[in-house]
Amino acid sequence: MNIALWVAQILLGLMFLMAGVMKTFNPSKVRETMSWAKNGSAGYILFIGLSELLGGLGLLLPGALDIAPILTSIAAIGLAVIMVLAIAFHVKHKENQAIGMNVVLLLLAVFIAVGRLGIEPF
Repeated sequence: MNIALWVAQILLGLMFLMAGVMKTFNPSKVRETMSWAKNGSAGYILFIGLSELLGGLGLLLPGALDIAPILTSIAAIGLAVIMVLAIAFHVKHKENQAIGMNVVLLLLAVFIAVGRLGIEPF
């Protein structure tokens, strides 16, 4: 189970790090390529980018450095909340093509949060 959790953490962490870096340091490109960002302010895009960047770091660093491993679960819960909000946003704006990826990312984040908290699902 630990290997599966680490694989999920690395994949999700790297994905959120890449997305967070793009949104944090290149918001103009995000506005050009992502329909949800066209009407969003620079601060809005920056906030989402920083949240994703910190969440990605939170999935990787605590376990890798063996410092406060509970932070991994907290980061996963935070990213799950971001994905729930993203799903609601895309449903509201009828951007159905984006919902599937958000659901997959939500499920991975919940898997990590539950697994790292040591909760037995069955």
